[in-house]
Amino acid sequence: MEYILDLLYIYIAVYSVYFLALALRNLNDKPFQIEKRYSKYEEKEHLAVVIYSHNNKQTLENLINQLKQQDYPVDSFRVFAILDNCNDGSEGLFERERFVSPIVFQETQGKDRAVSLLTEQLAADQWIDSYIFIDATRGITNEFLSTINSGLVKNSVLCGETVILPGNSDIIDQIKSVYLKYHMNFIKKARSLFGLANLADSGLFVIRKDILDKIGKIEFKNIDSELRYSLILSQIGYKCTYNPNIQTFVNTESYIFRRPRLSQRIKLFANCFKGLWTKNFVFSEQVLSLIAPNFWILVISYLGLMKHSYKYYFFVDFKIVLFSFIILAAGFGISLINAKLNLKEIALLIFYPVYSIGHIIKNMPPLRNFIQRISDNTNDKDKLSIDVIVSTGKSDLPCKLEFISDKELSKVRFIFKNKKYTTGGHLRMIDALQELKSKLDDYGFILKICSCCSHFKSCVDGSTNMLKGFCNCDYPSPSLKEPKPTLIWNSCTKFSPAKLNSLIEEMVAKGSEN
Repeated sequence: MEYILDLLYIYIAVYSVYFLALALRNLNDKPFQIEKRYSKYEEKEHLAVVIYSHNNKQTLENLINQLKQQDYPVDSFRVFAILDNCNDGSEGLFERERFVSPIVFQETQGKDRAVSLLTEQLAADQWIDSYIFIDATRGITNEFLSTINSGLVKNSVLCGETVILPGNSDIIDQIKSVYLKYHMNFIKKARSLFGLANLADSGLFVIRKDILDKIGKIEFKNIDSELRYSLILSQIGYKCTYNPNIQTFVNTESYIFRRPRLSQRIKLFANCFKGLWTKNFVFSEQVLSLIAPNFWILVISYLGLMKHSYKYYFFVDFKIVLFSFIILAAGFGISLINAKLNLKEIALLIFYPVYSIGHIIKNMPPLRNFIQRISDNTNDKDKLSIDVIVSTGKSDLPCKLEFISDKELSKVRFIFKNKKYTTGGHLRMIDALQELKSKLDDYGFILKICSCCSHFKSCVDGSTNMLKGFCNCDYPSPSLKEPKPTLIWNSCTKFSPAKLNSLIEEMVAKGSEN
C-alpha cells in the first residue's frame, strides 16, 4: 500500500510542476504576436481549401463569401466544396460559381471517406503545397489564409482556435464553451509555446501535401481517430501545432463538444508504451499526456495524501505534500490569467468538474443502459427515423425525427446532437408533430418538412394519423398540372414556412366540410 501511495504522490507532484510550467510559459506569447504582425509579408504558398458540408447551405455560402474576401492572392489558393448527400439545395450555390470546385456525393460518405476520396484525386496535382480542411459550419476572418501561410513557415501541421459564438445555449453548453476557451487559451497555447504536440481537429486542420502523401490517408472518423492520427504524426516527426492566430467561428448550435474517451486514451497509452524510450521527445510527451490526471483525481489524491502524511509516516514530509498542492493551485491561478476569462466565465469554469463527474456517472455502462431503456421505451411498437433540417434563421442544422407508435398513442422524438425531446402521447401523429412544432417555435426554430411548408395541403383520407398530403409547389417541373402526393415528413429545396397553426385550422375546416 505504501508503494502505491508513493507512486501516486510522484505522479501528481510531477504533474503539478508541469502544470505550473505551462502556466508560466504561457504568460509570454510574443512569438505568436510577432508571427501575426508579419504574416502578410511571408512568401505565398499554394493552398487547397477543402470544405466539408452536409446540409449546411447557409453557413457554406457565408464561408465561401468570406474566402472571396481574403487578403491572400486569389491565384495562390483553390477552393473545393464536398457536398455529402446534401438535400438542402447546396448544389444550387455552384450553378454559376467558378470560384469553387464542387464535389457532389449522392450517397452519404461521411467526412473521413469523402475527404480521403478527394485527396486521392488531388494526389497527382503538384501545384498544391498544403491542404486546409474546414467544416462548412465555420466562419473566418479576412486574414485567415495569411495567418495559415505564416504558420506553415515553421510548422508542417496546424490546428487553430475555435471561437464559439453566443446563441441559444443552456447552462451545460455554456459550461462546455467556457472550458473549451480555457483549454485552448491555456493548455493548447502553452503546449505550442513549449514546442509540444496538440490534438488534431477535423473542424480545421492544415497539413502539407507531401506529408499527407507520405502517410497516405487522413482520419476524421471521430475524436478518437483524430487522437490516434495526432500520435502518428508526432511519431514520424510532424507534430500537430496549435496556432491561436488561426481562428474560426462557429455558432453554439453547430458545435459538437468532443473529448477522447478515457478508455481509448488508456488503450493508446498501453499500445505506445514501448515507444516511450526513444529520442523523439515530442512523441514520448504526447503519449504520457494521455494519462494526465483530471480535476477529481488531483483533488482527491491531494486530500488523501495530506491527511495520510500528517498522521502517519510517509516518504516525504506533510509540508512537502502541502507545498506541491500550493504549486498546483498557483498554476491554476496563473492559468486563469492566460485564459482571459471574465468573472462570469470563471464561475462557469468552476462548475465544469461537476459536469464532468455527472457525465462520467451517466455514461457508466449500467446507468447508461438503464437510461437508454427508459428513453427509448422498449414498449415502442413502431419507430420511423427521418433526417430533417431545422432552421435557426441564420443557419440550417441537421437533426433527426423519430415517429413512434406506442401502444395506442403516437409520439414524435426530436434529436439534435446528444439532446432529445419527446412529445407527449397523442391519438394522432399529426397532433404530436404539432406539439413539437410549437415547442421549436418557442425557441425561434423552423422545422423544414412538408407539414410545416406553405405549399403543403393535408389530405383527409380517413386514417387516424393523417400522414398524407399534396404539394402545390411547381418544383421540380412547372409542367405538372396536378398537386404531387407527399407525406408530412418529406422535404425539398423549395421549402416555404407556413403559419404555425395553419395545418390544424385547415383540418378543422375540411372536417366541417365533410
